[in-house]
Amino acid sequence: MGNRFASDRRAISECDRCGFRYKRKELKELIIKTKNVNILVCPECWEPDQPQLLLGMFPVDDPQAIRNPRPDFTGYPQSRAQIIPAGALTATGFVGSVIVVTT
Repeated sequence: MGNRFASDRRAISECDRCGFRYKRKELKELIIKTKNVNILVCPECWEPDQPQLLLGMFPVDDPQAIRNPRPDFTGYPQSRAQIIPAGALTATGFVGSVIVVTT
């Protein structure tokens, strides 16, 4: 008893997306979100699975903040925050002399 299907080298199929006829072995299976959706498309219509569609399918642990942060008091003096109470600042300075000549 022979095979019930046509041989792959002579089979002709239509692209499920554009409708043009191609040899069956030229058509590719379309995969969306890692699942085969049973659609055969021609090389012009075929596109690889989009990686951005996989977002949310895998757990991601990417902490951005520190819980209960504390200032660094043991590091360099530049990294220490010096707290000065309000009103405790005094500023002094010297301004040179200015000569204005008018005619």
